[in-house]
Amino acid sequence: MTSASNLRRKWNVAEMADIAGLSRRSADNGADKPEPAANSAQPSPHAGFTALDSIPVEDWRALAGCAIEPNGYYLPAWELAVNASARGRTGVSALGAWREVSLNQAQPIELAPSEPVPSEPVPSDAATSEPARLIGLLPVVSLWRACKIPLPALASASPYGTLCTPLLDRGLAEEAVRRLMNEARISGAHALVLRDVSLSGAAMKAFTQVLRQDGLQPIVLHSHLRACLDARRPADEVLRDALSAKKLKELRRQRNRLAAHGDVRFEVARSPADVSRAVELFLALEASGWKGDRGTALRQNEGDASFIRRATRDLAETGQCEIVTMHAGDTPVAAAIVLRHQDRAFYFKLGIDERFAKFSPGVQLTLDLTRHLCADAVLVTADSTASAHHPMINPIWRGRLRIGDVIIPLRPRDPVVPMIHAAMKMRQALRELARRAVHRNRES
Repeated sequence: MTSASNLRRKWNVAEMADIAGLSRRSADNGADKPEPAANSAQPSPHAGFTALDSIPVEDWRALAGCAIEPNGYYLPAWELAVNASARGRTGVSALGAWREVSLNQAQPIELAPSEPVPSEPVPSDAATSEPARLIGLLPVVSLWRACKIPLPALASASPYGTLCTPLLDRGLAEEAVRRLMNEARISGAHALVLRDVSLSGAAMKAFTQVLRQDGLQPIVLHSHLRACLDARRPADEVLRDALSAKKLKELRRQRNRLAAHGDVRFEVARSPADVSRAVELFLALEASGWKGDRGTALRQNEGDASFIRRATRDLAETGQCEIVTMHAGDTPVAAAIVLRHQDRAFYFKLGIDERFAKFSPGVQLTLDLTRHLCADAVLVTADSTASAHHPMINPIWRGRLRIGDVIIPLRPRDPVVPMIHAAMKMRQALRELARRAVHRNRES
């Protein structure tokens, strides 16, 4: 039996033990323990279900370069940094779609929806074949780890950003989807739960098309609209359409008052050295505000701080990270981290010096960032990756992306899928009740 088969067999045993209640990881130490695949012997580099950090980085980069839909949070430099040290997000697994390229293979393999096909490499003559090609990738964890639901499903792993769109080869997207689904079936899962995906994006369309061909359909658990920027438009036009003349005048007045503390300037750090310096400014600003008071600032956890320092530096090496700052004289008053993947930017986090809050430094920085992004000929869209109804970004960036959580059934007429659906809906309802209770307590 090959190492890939051993990985699946061992994962099934461990997962079923969790589901049966025979083993439970504590909330304190379980979140950061590797998924079962990561605990096994060294896997094949082309295994379809394996530890995330065993995916060959060059293959991953090549896939990201030709992905049908960009996702800055699943770039290898970012997700590997998350997986290495970010609190509650380490030791995850991955579903990989590998295509064995052979001169005798003219058509993609068709995978029947109810019969998983072993993903062992097809033997072929080395003279008539090329190296396997990674055409799809989805970092995953068990549904128990993701949601504390003891049912056999895999969920997209949280990348410390609110976007979990899988990477799919733009020329082979549907084949990639089929192979990812097949690998999930082989692992023992009955469904995939895609969290925080763009419901109208190209990746979700590929999943929907494959499901339709097999007589299935995705199940949308919930969705919301979040702000995005059409970076193809002139910035002044974007801002005039978004903000009233009165509001723009008020923001100019605030900026002039901020200038009393020193010349206001907007700076962009791009090189690894500049980004490494700028991330320290960002971390200090974020920790100085309400996130620091709540203990949720990145700098307050050693693993989180290590992740963001590594991720921003490594992405800067490939021109995929910028840190923008606004200064008043020598004092940094706001900073933000922006990721880039293909023609899209991702507004990760913002930190401000709250001593200057009356001058709206976060808004002022976002106005300058809008001008910066719209002036970039490469960019088409910027995703705010913010929550729904965000009070700062929504009035400025008036474009909208529909984001949601989706269940992908893996077999027709599977009785386990309605159980997963019902459990997820119940969890969502309970979380909403808890959120409202917390909100009422804060208001009282």
